Parts: sequence; structure tokens; C-alpha cells
Amino acid sequence: MQTGTVTAPVFLFDGDCAFCSMCARFIEHRMRPSARVMAWQFSDLAGLGVTPGAAEAAVQWVDRRGVWAGPEAISRLLRDAGGYWRPLGLVLGARPVLWLAWPVYRWISRNRHRLPGGTAACSLPQAERERRRAAGG
Repeated sequence: MQTGTVTAPVFLFDGDCAFCSMCARFIEHRMRPSARVMAWQFSDLAGLGVTPGAAEAAVQWVDRRGVWAGPEAISRLLRDAGGYWRPLGLVLGARPVLWLAWPVYRWISRNRHRLPGGTAACSLPQAERERRRAAGG
């Protein structure tokens, strides 16, 4: 994992998903972490040590120490945001909570097209989204 080029933490989300983009805007405007919040589709994944498959499967947190996915990434984001977000991040990062958070995260990920701001595109794999975009639809 090559994360030595990371100077500031990065939080990667799915920029093709309206629900994920809505969450990213909330993070930037309400939580204000020091991390850069970026759509993985517009990131140097190789330079961050993240594969496209991993980025498509879950949000990613990348810092000098490594890469974390899903609820672990969200835990680190919350802690980075500080204030009253930090205790939430500490609780989420605790092993018993984290074990329970993964199934919840996977359910949300599979159903994000049904959540506020979600669209049908949110449920499609990245390859299918790209194929439809190239076909003009």
C-alpha cells in the first residue's frame, strides 16, 4: 500500500451516486474535517493505494498510516472532524460497534438508490454506469 504521497487525509466517496454526493456535501459544509473529501472517480487511486474495486465497494479513508474502508473510514472521518463528531467516531471505531456497523453499512450501500437524494444510478456497478454514459443514456 503506497500512501507515503498522502500529505493530508483523504476521504473518498462515489461521485456518481447522488446520495453519496449529498452526504459528501454535508461532510464538507457541516462537519468540516481537515481531510480532503473527494469523489474516487476523480482521484489518483493508485497514488493513494486504493483499487477501483475497493473504492467502488465502500468509502475510503487514506492517511499516512494506511487505508480504511466503510465504517472504519467513517469513524476516522468523524474523529478528524473534531468537536462533537469525535466521540461518535470513537464509539463507531470500537470493535463491538464496528462489527455491528459493517452489516448496516452494507445494507445502506446496497439500498442507497432508495435513500433521500439517491437515484437509480446509485445501484449500478461502475462498469454499467460508464457503459450507459458512453451510450448517451
